[in-house]
Amino acid sequence: MYGALLMLAAGVVFAVLAVRPGQSSLPLARRRPGIPQGTLLSRTAAEATAALQGWFARHSFHLVSPEKLELAGMRSTQAELTIMVGAGALVGIAVGLVMGNLLLSLLLAVLAAVAPRVMATVRIQRRRKAFGLQLDALLDLLSGSLRAGHSILRAIDAAAAESPQPTGQEMRRVVRDSALGRDLLESLEETAERMDNEDFVWVAQAIQINRQVGGNLAEVLDQVNETIRERAEIKGHISALAAEGKFSAYILMALPIGIVVMLMVVNPGYMTVMFTNPIGWAMIAASVILMTIGGLWLRKLVNIKF
Repeated sequence: MYGALLMLAAGVVFAVLAVRPGQSSLPLARRRPGIPQGTLLSRTAAEATAALQGWFARHSFHLVSPEKLELAGMRSTQAELTIMVGAGALVGIAVGLVMGNLLLSLLLAVLAAVAPRVMATVRIQRRRKAFGLQLDALLDLLSGSLRAGHSILRAIDAAAAESPQPTGQEMRRVVRDSALGRDLLESLEETAERMDNEDFVWVAQAIQINRQVGGNLAEVLDQVNETIRERAEIKGHISALAAEGKFSAYILMALPIGIVVMLMVVNPGYMTVMFTNPIGWAMIAASVILMTIGGLWLRKLVNIKF
């Protein structure tokens, strides 16, 4: 019991140190000369994190790939992610030991290990969805700047300054790449690929065609924007009609797992036979196979493409 409580306390301390507020870009020694930079604990944690990050850099270790972290908009380093995973695993093991369930401890530790990847995937999906919702306003900004007499690159730069995240960040990337000599079409197509947005591919193609044959690009973007709005309206209708099926699929997939976890917590001895008897192992394997088939089937039913 005391060991579990000690592990729980250590996990909380590590988690607090890992998610501590970032330091100012201007060192404290320059802002307030003669005053030590932070407490001994914070300085030790910063040095340990830096050393761990250096080791990861030398051995090319990535808990979550840097490309995925950048796409998710996460500024955490590999060392900070590792510390948070370790703290979460310690807390999970301690909770399981306090409850007297070793299997639950292992399950929580595994969940802590995969949590950063899941969180990065969720954030990427949210950013891509937000980019799609902001595309309408982006095209309006581009059309207005073009009518005001700006070039397309200057219009993109102005839209980057006015647009919220993640659109502003992606447009700044396009402007930066173009300033370094990269072709504008390549930068726009890469943005469409990063954001997994088919509508933005049309925008890139419209800009490229206009650069080759000329014409009023503002009117072309308005027409593209009108088409995108109609597609978005259809997508909204489809999402509303498919919401009930998706919710049912989530409940059906989560219900068996939730019941097993509840029984393990309420009456561990009742579920022990399932994990110690060969018949129980066969039932678990069959359940996993059937649930996988059912999940893929439900996903196919509710994933409507047009």
